Amino acid sequence: MQRSLADSVVVLDFETTGLSPAYGDRAIEIGAVLVEHGVIVDRFQKLMNPGFRISRFIEDYTGITNEMLKDQPCCEEVMAEFSEFIAGHNIVAHNASFDRRFLDYELKRAKRVYEGACCCSLLVSRRIYQDSPNHKLQTLVSHAAIRQAGKFHRALADAEMTAHLWMSMIDRIRRQYGISTIFFDQLRELSRVDKLYTHRYLTSLAQGC
Repeated sequence: MQRSLADSVVVLDFETTGLSPAYGDRAIEIGAVLVEHGVIVDRFQKLMNPGFRISRFIEDYTGITNEMLKDQPCCEEVMAEFSEFIAGHNIVAHNASFDRRFLDYELKRAKRVYEGACCCSLLVSRRIYQDSPNHKLQTLVSHAAIRQAGKFHRALADAEMTAHLWMSMIDRIRRQYGISTIFFDQLRELSRVDKLYTHRYLTSLAQGC
């Protein structure tokens, strides 16, 4: 089976009514970009109506209001469409455990499944940008000198900036370790390596090239 390249993925982000579908929270926006060989070639963005009013806190945090959501399609309709966008691709998200929970939950409600692999750009950034003050997306965008693509906490802008962060980390590995081809499963493994052993792990990849 052919291995997937790290620079050919779908990078996604959800805006939601809260922290977990286990507490009744739902998605209110999905944003995603398709990256092929390090270049963004397609985008997906939809608001979705969760079926209840969202809190003032979420309105203020995301800039998404109840007025904006009232005439939007339901989550199931949007996620059925989104399942076609991500089909056949691995996915990346910043703090991926959060986004994966909502992805799996909303796809299940839409009677769809996602069977690809997922990698967390936040965990990878803790290995690659160890000198960053913290590993929030906004901080990393500034630390890595990435151009801001829009307003933080809106799904498409966050997905696009996460994609640029992801590609900046791949480029940094290529430059520092001379690894021309980086596979998705290698970055997934890196995300689980103790950050103290990052250099050892990447050196071993370079020696195996």
